[in-house]
Amino acid sequence: MKHNIIKLLLLLSFFTMSQAVEKKPAPLMMSMTDINGKTYNVEGTEQGLNIQGLKGKVVFLEFFGHKCPPCLASIPHLIKLQEKHKDKLAIVSIEVQGYNSEQTKKFVKEKNINYIVLSEEKASDVVRYIQQRAQWKGSIPFLVALDTKGDVQFVQAGMLPEASLEDLIQQLSEKSIDTNTSK
Repeated sequence: MKHNIIKLLLLLSFFTMSQAVEKKPAPLMMSMTDINGKTYNVEGTEQGLNIQGLKGKVVFLEFFGHKCPPCLASIPHLIKLQEKHKDKLAIVSIEVQGYNSEQTKKFVKEKNINYIVLSEEKASDVVRYIQQRAQWKGSIPFLVALDTKGDVQFVQAGMLPEASLEDLIQQLSEKSIDTNTSK
């Protein structure tokens, strides 16, 4: 009897383990809507994020505030980078200091921002996801750089000089070229 119980327990544990190995967690699906009303579906992956419509581009996901001096100082650099690299770069900025979509839209117009901007109210799931995955504690500016496959390659709290951002764009673009030619 004792042997039969042990065999049964071993069989049950084997069955439970094989079920756990076979099941992969479902990807986390989120959405965010920019100040112009365009909604982006976002898939949280093991290595990063897949943002609908931005595949094949280097993505700078930036968290900023409307009254944060380093954030404000970086806006002209980001505008230049987006213009210069519009074919291979997508900058997505989320305002996290409490502006709603209308206030954020007015702010974007005043600053002549040429990249994707969202208020936290329209991207709260993505913000929470980054807080958990990147262990972001709220310091801004905060940058998550994704390569052309959506894999996170760089995370930075604090402002980066424009030259460093240029280097990062170049590195992530070359990484994409290297992986495409090695296949």
